[in-house]
Order: sequence, then C-alpha cells, then structure tokens
Amino acid sequence: MAGLPVRELFEKIREELHLTLVTDPETLSREITTTDIHRPGLAMAGYTDYFLDERVQILGETEISYLKTLDEGGRLAALDRVCGFPLVCLIITKSLEVPEGLLERLESHGTAVLRTPMDTTPFIHALTGYLRDAAALTTTIHGTMVDVYGVGLMLAGASGIGKSECALDLVERGHRLVADDVVTIVRKEDDILIGAGSELLKHHMELRGIGIIDIRTMFGIRAVRAMKRLEVVVRLEEWDEDRLNAERLGLDDRTVEILGVPITTATIPIFPGKNLSVLSEVIALNYLQKAYGQHPAREFNERLREWMRKQAALRQEHRHDLE
Repeated sequence: MAGLPVRELFEKIREELHLTLVTDPETLSREITTTDIHRPGLAMAGYTDYFLDERVQILGETEISYLKTLDEGGRLAALDRVCGFPLVCLIITKSLEVPEGLLERLESHGTAVLRTPMDTTPFIHALTGYLRDAAALTTTIHGTMVDVYGVGLMLAGASGIGKSECALDLVERGHRLVADDVVTIVRKEDDILIGAGSELLKHHMELRGIGIIDIRTMFGIRAVRAMKRLEVVVRLEEWDEDRLNAERLGLDDRTVEILGVPITTATIPIFPGKNLSVLSEVIALNYLQKAYGQHPAREFNERLREWMRKQAALRQEHRHDLE
C-alpha cells in the first residue's frame, strides 16, 4: 500500500476507535506501508528474528501481563529488544497502563504510542478493516450504476447517449439506483469491485431537458442503495453498421478490465425503438444464469452441433440405401 501517515490514521479513526495519543504529536510523522498488524510478545521474550517492525504494533493484556512477571532489569531488556527497531507506531488496548520505560524509549526514536479502551481482538479487526480500505485501489468512471435483480450493472457510453434515462426507467420498474454520472469504484480483497456514488451527488440524477432530480425523494428509500458490487458493464453505442460489431451469438464471454479485475461486458447498439431497460434486465438475468452454471448460448450451440451430427449420419445412411 502507499504510505499512510500515522497522523492521518489517528485523525480519521480517533473517535470511532476511541484512540488517544500518549506521546508527543511530533511522533505521528511516520508512514504505515502495510495493512497487517503485529503483536511483539515473542520479540519481548527474546526471539527477534523475522520481527515485523514495519507493521503497526499492538500491546494487549497478554504482552502487558508478561512484562509484569519480569523484574525491572528483565522488563527493561524486553522493552529494549522491541524499541530498538524503527517501529511505525504502537497501540495499547483495553486502556492498560503504559509499561514504565516504554514512552522514553519510543519517543526518543520518534515512534508514536496510542491507547484505546477497546478489547484487543475487536480493535485489531476494526483497524485492519480500515487499513485495507485505505490501501484499496480506487478509480472514478463516468457512467450510471443500477442494481438490477441483485446484479450490479454499470451503464457506460458517450455523454447524452441515454444512460440516465435508461437508469430512470429501471428505477420505475422496481430496480435500485446506486450512482448517476460519476461512479467511484473501489477494489476490495478477492478481486471484488464495489461501486458507489460521490458524497456530493448522492442519489441525484441529471436528465437533459428536465434538470436535476432526487431519486430517493421521488421514488422512496427502496429505489436507491449506497453501494453495490460491480458485476456487469453495459456499454451503449450509437448504431453504425460499418463500425459496430454487435454480438449475435454470445458464445464467448467478453470482459473489460477495471483496476486489474476482468468484468463481464455487453454492448447494446442504440437506434430508435430499442427498449434499453428490458435489454438491461435480460443482461442481468443472463449473467445470473451463467453464475448458476447455465450458459444458454453454449447449450444451444451444443444442441445445434448434435443435430448436425445426427443429420450427417442420417444422410450417410441414406446414401448406401439403394433398395
């Protein structure tokens, strides 16, 4: 992940995770470069090989209790083993008392010490989730995203081609708007892309000739959703017989790459009389069929080939039937 300053981390989640800064604010200047968390108990006990000092360090009840079992010399030696590394920052959970000698050692090395009243395991889960979100790849795409039968469908195409109008018709038919005009895409773990609208636009939509409308106010809360997994990109293109090579069979699944993740795509040629909302519903349903193991185009192709094999065998048989 790109470097995330500890100061930025502290300012963004201090209220949510109830963090307080124990050391001088100047110690918040270091950067976090990994989403992983580390507990330095083994290093305190003396084994420092493979010590992961680039990770955020967590001191919980286990580590603090271990330090209390040591005499003063052993405790200071245990702290020296850890504090000698250029730690990014160290967080103490459960509002436990800061071990004597820890602050002096870490402040002298420019390492921030934070403290939270949260239990260790829930805190680690919450912090890891935030770091993964902060490290996620993000991009912004000009398009309109709709939840159609549970499938995240993004309508893409040139400005003014009818993306918003198609989305409005889909909302009228009971589907849900995610974002119009500007879609923010975030890549999560397991190559999952999540689409959402901008904080400013929310669920507003611009319709040429009408202006800006509020979908949530007009159609109710059931007509919108805050975010949705992106699964299909539907590209709207004006019909051009010489240029546009429209799909006729659908044997091969076409994809477009977004943030390094292949996403199923379909192109709809636009000309008068096209019912874009119905076609969008069919694309969503076809995607669901394939997700459940059915591929209508390939199944039809196989039936056709089997019929052709039977016809060829029948003709061969009739050729030798001279009676």
